[in-house]
Amino acid sequence: MTPEKFDVVILGGGNAGIGVTGPVRRAGMSVAMIEADLLGGTCPNRGCTPKKVLVAAGHALHEIERASIHHIGVCKPKLDWAALIDREKNMIKDIPANLTRAMARRHVEVIKGHAAFASPNAIRVGDRELEARHIVIATGSKPRPLPIPGAELMITSDEMLSERELPGSVIFVGGGVIALEFGHIYARSGAAVTVLEALPQLLPAMDAEAVARLQAESERIGMRARTSVSVKRIEKANGRLRIVFSHDGAEHAAEADRIVNGAGRVANVDTLDLAAGQVEHANGRVAIDRHLRSISNPSVSVCGDAVPTSPQLSPIATYEGDIVGRNIVEGPKYTPDYASMATSVYTVPPLASVGLTETAARQTGFAIDVHVNDMLDWFSAKTYAETVAWSKVIVDRATDRILGAHFVGHSGQELVNIFGLAMRFGITATQIRDNVYAYPTFSSDIKHMLGHG
Repeated sequence: MTPEKFDVVILGGGNAGIGVTGPVRRAGMSVAMIEADLLGGTCPNRGCTPKKVLVAAGHALHEIERASIHHIGVCKPKLDWAALIDREKNMIKDIPANLTRAMARRHVEVIKGHAAFASPNAIRVGDRELEARHIVIATGSKPRPLPIPGAELMITSDEMLSERELPGSVIFVGGGVIALEFGHIYARSGAAVTVLEALPQLLPAMDAEAVARLQAESERIGMRARTSVSVKRIEKANGRLRIVFSHDGAEHAAEADRIVNGAGRVANVDTLDLAAGQVEHANGRVAIDRHLRSISNPSVSVCGDAVPTSPQLSPIATYEGDIVGRNIVEGPKYTPDYASMATSVYTVPPLASVGLTETAARQTGFAIDVHVNDMLDWFSAKTYAETVAWSKVIVDRATDRILGAHFVGHSGQELVNIFGLAMRFGITATQIRDNVYAYPTFSSDIKHMLGHG
């Protein structure tokens, strides 16, 4: 086997890997990209993009629910779940082909297959061996395997986005983003939804007060949530599935049409033969330096969901891919900064967050001001008949800088970006508060959220 030589070999054709190609191709480097499935990876094909099609339907159902408050008479809506899934599939069907054309325009050679290290600077894919000065692990993530007897009976978000029949009842094992987002879609579509979380809080990385507000809204629409749960086993029963778990010192059992692995995702690196690449790792986590390079083999970089320390979000994957690409071209100069990156949980209404939670901010020892507002009685919230409208903004008292901002409802998924921008560029809380916003908008309430007006 004669090795083929490239400047850069990218393992994975998702947002992270595609992000790498821009800087390296502009520098004239030769690039090969290896992808076993569809170009685009999880987000556009079986993640955030198709999911938002279903979330949009959930928003429509929510608006119909509130129509009577606006004195609009409507009949009970009837959702055609199969047609909705068909719409979702139709909206994303051209993405892989469009990305294939984009990679061709960039003169990136895309190779279909499963990659593995042959040596520290070589990759084997099928009957080919590729040598490269730089190798990038951008292999994305996969559902976290759960060591539960009967775990093979669970489905994942992949199946949820493809099943054309709406299940009558669903149980989620894990109370993270997947469970809350899909749980809201299912519940608003008429399914009975239960969420079982091992930790004391749903969405454990999020601000506790914000999560409590979202949990209350989730329960209002009929979802059931139990925390501090230990799942014992999953089994077939009566043509359905039964889950056995302990909670509050007692053993319980529940049945459902579907049980979903909602325990999050882990780096998809276990088939890469990292040892052959002299890439130090432990428990599927590649050890990296601050420039996103392997600490044991600096010819190897990591970006996207395979990074063990950053949130598994598509904009962050693209951002990390660009940093890796620039470091390949210019040397190890750039490091990621995640502090001002906003995120949203696309429930209906959504939970949005940027920066530190209140607990984390207090642990830093900063003297802080915490502005908390229940906005349900505010004119804007009442105008749109919001069912929950809540904000928390955390400010460093000494510098007047924003340390964190958290929203449930009130278009928080949009407002949070203003606070992220402020954090990135050092705009103070006073400057945000004193800015003049279009009125009446949810943004115009920011001055009240910060305690003035």
